[in-house]
Amino acid sequence: MDEKYLRHLLELVRSGKTPVEDAMQEVRDLPFANLGFACVDHHRAIRQGQPEVIYGEPKTGEQIAAIAQEIARHGQNVLITRVSADKVDEIRKALPDIAYDTTSKLAKLLVSPIPLRPQTVVIVAAGTGDIPVAEEARHTLLMTGFNPAPMYDVSVAGIHRLMAGRKDLMQADAVIVVAGMEGALPSVVGGLVAGPVIAVPTSVGYGTNLSGLTPLLAMLSSCANGVVVVNIDNGFGAAMAVHRMFARTGGEAHAK
Repeated sequence: MDEKYLRHLLELVRSGKTPVEDAMQEVRDLPFANLGFACVDHHRAIRQGQPEVIYGEPKTGEQIAAIAQEIARHGQNVLITRVSADKVDEIRKALPDIAYDTTSKLAKLLVSPIPLRPQTVVIVAAGTGDIPVAEEARHTLLMTGFNPAPMYDVSVAGIHRLMAGRKDLMQADAVIVVAGMEGALPSVVGGLVAGPVIAVPTSVGYGTNLSGLTPLLAMLSSCANGVVVVNIDNGFGAAMAVHRMFARTGGEAHAK
C-alpha cells in the first residue's frame, strides 16, 4: 500500500462508496504484518515512496517466498536482492511470474505500474568485472521508475573511452560510478559533471585491493567535491540513494 492507494481508499470512504469496515479490512496490516520470522513493513511505501526490499542472501527460499507473497498481496512490487538461482526456483512455486537476472542476482515481480521518473541517470562501470554490481544498481533503478543508461568498461586505464561519453555524463541528473582495483574513476567523473555522483567500490582487484577496502578509502578521500560513497559492492544502495535524491518527483505510470 502506497500513499496514492491510501488516498484513493480514503476518498472512497468519504464518498460513501466503500464502507468503513471494508476500509478497516484493507488497512488492518498497517504498519506491518508479523509472519513470525519476519515483520513485513507495509508502511514503508508511504514513508519512503518504495515498498520493502527483500535481502535474499541470508534467507531460505521458503522465507523469501512467504515475505514476497505478503508484499504482493498488498499490491506492492517485489524486489529481491542477492538471491541465488536455486532459491528463485523455490520462490517460483509460490510466485511463478517472478523474473530473475543472473548477472545482478536480483529477482523482481511487477504487481502494479511504476511511475516513470523524468531524471536521466548514467551508470558507469570501470571494468567488465564490475558489471554485476552496476547491474544491481540498474535493475533497482528500473524498479523505482528510472531508465538508466549504462556506460561500461571505461576505466582510467583507457580514459578516452570515458571521454567518448562525456556529453551524456554532463547532461545526466545523477551518475553512479562503480569501480574496483584502485577506485580512481569516481574522482575523474566527479571532476567532469555537475550532478551528484554516487561512488560504489567493488571487491574486484588484486591482493592490495583488500576485497574492496582500497577503492572504498580512495573514494572517501576523493578530491572531487561532493562525491558520496556507499558500501563495498552495494549497487542497490547506490540506486536507492538516487531514488531518495529525487523522491519528491513523479511522472506517468509505466510497466517494465
